[in-house]
Amino acid sequence: MPKGIPNKRYTGEFKQKVVETMRSEELNYVETARQFDVPHSRVISWERIYLEEGKEGLYIERLCRQWNTER
Repeated sequence: MPKGIPNKRYTGEFKQKVVETMRSEELNYVETARQFDVPHSRVISWERIYLEEGKEGLYIERLCRQWNTER
């Protein structure tokens, strides 16, 4: 991603809608990603969170990468 363009943020409500639509309409990750115009890797990640933590987990703001500063 070019410098100066912030990462796109998604609301908890949007993530919940994506996962619940995928599950209720029995869509796969790629179909869901196309329907909502998001990367399929995000859909996979959101579903994992949904299944492990419930819908409340989708409302927690997370860092996508954690850097190890210890060397």
